[in-house]
Amino acid sequence: MREVIWIRRLALIGAILCFGVVVLGGYTRLSNSGLGCPDWPGCFGHVAPTGSAEHYATASDVRKAWVEMIHRYAAGTVGLIVLCIAVLSIRARREPGVSVRFAIVLLVLIVFQALLGMWTVTLLLKPLIVTGHLLGGLASFGLMLWLWLSMRAHDQPVNGVSVLAGNRVVEGGARGRMLAGLALAALALQVFLGGWTSSNYAAMACPDFPRCQNQWVPDADYGDAFVLWRGLGINYAGGVLDHPARVAIHFTHRLGAVLATLLLLLAAHAAFRGLGTRPRWAGVAVVVALALQLTIGVYMVQQAFPLAIAAAHNAGAALLVAATVWLNRSLRPVADFR
Repeated sequence: MREVIWIRRLALIGAILCFGVVVLGGYTRLSNSGLGCPDWPGCFGHVAPTGSAEHYATASDVRKAWVEMIHRYAAGTVGLIVLCIAVLSIRARREPGVSVRFAIVLLVLIVFQALLGMWTVTLLLKPLIVTGHLLGGLASFGLMLWLWLSMRAHDQPVNGVSVLAGNRVVEGGARGRMLAGLALAALALQVFLGGWTSSNYAAMACPDFPRCQNQWVPDADYGDAFVLWRGLGINYAGGVLDHPARVAIHFTHRLGAVLATLLLLLAAHAAFRGLGTRPRWAGVAVVVALALQLTIGVYMVQQAFPLAIAAAHNAGAALLVAATVWLNRSLRPVADFR
């Protein structure tokens, strides 16, 4: 059916564009362009920064406004794609592999993402909102990828059954599915900690590696580090925490990386143990993406957090999410999708 084909195509296009939005969102945050346009959805009431040039003192301010607006344009395009997927899913609701509930959940998430984007600006870069926006972006990316993988599997029958159904994955993959689920949960926690580190401007709190402040267990203020809500009317640009609290955030992010690495490696190892070609390749992707992300993270600290490497670290997180989602999907039968 034509609708099913277009749902699959739009899911792939949406996943690719979502990846770009996540990377661009990270660059927007890291380059301090988040308040380049202090209103929403326009820029000083205009569709583009060119209509509000009188509000900018320098060329740098204009550049930041364009970075912010390009991010909004791309995010808006993702929203339109998800809306199309939801409409097509309703029309093709009786076709194999189509889930209206999944499409509606994805649409609700995108709408909530738009609200978080608005609140990021109107609430002056509040860390809880900024971090939630990052999590929502990666969740949207992961769900879009899951949708494409699921529909692609439905279109590849082997002897009358799907390539993911009725094989060793179903019969012997329970341990792998459990570990992959735990790895995805640990990765979500690590993404939260990464977003919390960035939105609280705590990246520079540990300028050395593998130790922090030249200590294996640095002096830190954990009581103030994870206060999620500090009230309204506070401008968080540049951060509001004292140094010990920023150290606590950064060091916790490093500990989270250890936990996530362990679980991801265990999940990848389980996928190598005779469960078929797809789980094995997904496990390889997880290991490669994990190695890349750890390398970028260490290099970023050693180079004193340059903008380009910090943005690459954000992209590496998205790639690791993609690989982990692929691993989870490859360890489940198609019937789990509906």
